Formats: sequence, C-alpha cells, structure tokens
Amino acid sequence: MISFLKSGFCYISLFSIFLISCDSSRVFEENREIENYKWSADESVSFQVIIEEVDVPYNVYVNIRNAGHYRYSNFFLFINTHFPSGEIQRDTLECALATADGKWLGDGLGDIWDNRILFKSDVRFPVTGEYQFELIQAMRDDPVEGIMDAGIRIEKKSTD
Repeated sequence: MISFLKSGFCYISLFSIFLISCDSSRVFEENREIENYKWSADESVSFQVIIEEVDVPYNVYVNIRNAGHYRYSNFFLFINTHFPSGEIQRDTLECALATADGKWLGDGLGDIWDNRILFKSDVRFPVTGEYQFELIQAMRDDPVEGIMDAGIRIEKKSTD
C-alpha cells in the first residue's frame, strides 16, 4: 500500500512539473471578474505589466469568459495600451465567441466558455518598463450582459 502511495505521489509530482513547464513562455496572465456579469462601457478593466526584455517577440492575447446566455456571437473591445513614455495607443478588437450557427467557440464546461483571442502577434516592446493594458467593452448594449471575466495574456513568441 505504501509503495502505491509513493508511486502515486511520484506520478502526481511529475504531472505537476510537466504542466508548469508547458507554460514557460508565459510572461503575464491575469483575468478579472466582471461584477454581476454586466460590463458597462464606462468601467474599464486594467492590467499593469512589467516588460523586462525588448529584444524578444511577444504574442498578446485577450482572455474572455462568457456565460451561455450571452446574446451575441462576437464581442468588441477597445484596448488602450499605455506605454512607459506616456503615449497611449487605442485599438479595436473583435472577439469571435460563437460560429454563425450558434455553436460556442473556445473551451467550455457547462454554461461557461473560455476564449483566448490573439490581439497582437510578434510584438516587440520599444522600451522596458511598466505598460498598462486597459480593456473597455465596445458593444452597443450598455451594459453588456453575459461576460464573466476579461484578461490579458502575454507570452514570448515561440521560435519553432
């Protein structure tokens, strides 16, 4: 019995190490809950990110978690990027959350769906320092209902 427990512990430990090592490219990832799953246009979601390396390319993603009662197949965001220099760059991103026939995209469990949408590929940040990414919902409904969480993920681009 003890050898079984030891081997079980060993397998769990190895699996945990495997999972951690699989995400070695991640530089930053954080998600924030949208209160009551109702996102008003005047309520932004912000993330402060420290960039320490400017000589490597990055991919920047937006994470969106939606409930099954979300009414649309897409979701629009304004993304303000605040640079250490004080410059602000605004982009608009369309996030496809469902197919034309209504099938939810992303990873789902029950009535909850997670999507990681590529915002920018092969980005090289101009300087080291603190960057702020500000997400603002840009839908016509205000508030928009059914968005549960929003987040940012930054990872080093694979050289494969």
